Amino acid sequence: MGKLVEGKWISEDLLDHTDDGSFDRKPTSFHNWITPDGTAGPSGQTGFAAQSGRYHLYVSYACPWAHRALIFRVLKGLTDHIGISVVHPYMLDDGWTFDETFPGATGDTLFGKSFLREIYTKADPDVSGRVTVPVLWDKQTGTIVNNESSEIIRIFNDAFDGLTGNTLDFWPQDLREEMEPVNARIYETLNNGVYRAGFAKSQSAYDEAVGALNDTMNWLEDRLTTRRYLMGARITEADWRLAVTLFRFDLVYHGHFKCNRAKLIEYPHLWDYTRELYQWPGVADTVHFDHIARHYYYSHANINPHRIVPVGPNTDWTRPHGRGPEGQNG
Repeated sequence: MGKLVEGKWISEDLLDHTDDGSFDRKPTSFHNWITPDGTAGPSGQTGFAAQSGRYHLYVSYACPWAHRALIFRVLKGLTDHIGISVVHPYMLDDGWTFDETFPGATGDTLFGKSFLREIYTKADPDVSGRVTVPVLWDKQTGTIVNNESSEIIRIFNDAFDGLTGNTLDFWPQDLREEMEPVNARIYETLNNGVYRAGFAKSQSAYDEAVGALNDTMNWLEDRLTTRRYLMGARITEADWRLAVTLFRFDLVYHGHFKCNRAKLIEYPHLWDYTRELYQWPGVADTVHFDHIARHYYYSHANINPHRIVPVGPNTDWTRPHGRGPEGQNG
């Protein structure tokens, strides 16, 4: 998988683990912000002005973190304002590449580069760290604005509203305090929890990760027995942060990452809920199951050394969700 060290690419398998064998995800590097007028971000981050055509999004259709950004780009009406480049689903010795031989991979439509790491070193020739997606690039100043998905979706949530007229708010002020612990649990035990189970290097690390994951799946199933969405009647960012993991669960996480206590389709309320999110206008077009399966089963030779890509479940994502007559925004 590799990483950059002072601008130099090191291609060894460098997954980080703690002493007990637990997978340790390292933080992202770029945390600037886009605001309507270019003033500082909500925590004092360097501000960039919201302008149509100025920004470009580098993504993988396979990656759940990049998928968050793709979904918000659609939900917030930004497809005509922010272009994208899609990497090849295989992530091997050179990391993410701009090989165009897989259907849907676009190459680097801005600079014609071969590797995503070249976008990182273009922003900072001495950068160190993982080369991850999504990457939000500023064409005007020639740098990376942000590469943290949880921040990019909040940028997309409101920074461009004055340009698009789309005022849908998935991070409403009145739900933020209640939403944060929900987001935190879902991230730690499910979004990242599947990786902690799949990349564990000891039985104890795996047992801890998969136990917490199973507890959260049961908690979600119970929560959705009394509410349409995670926070109640309104769909919020919490739902979309969860959705990208659920879309991948039975196809890759259940088998490949050994999260196999139960399949998503065995949780009636959670499965209904997931299909509703998949069927939300524009969202299904962001879900590329071919990229997802090829990436996980082919890229992780330490888990799947023969790189055999299984046929996968025969899942009907178009079946009506049966969650009652309420409108989509409650």
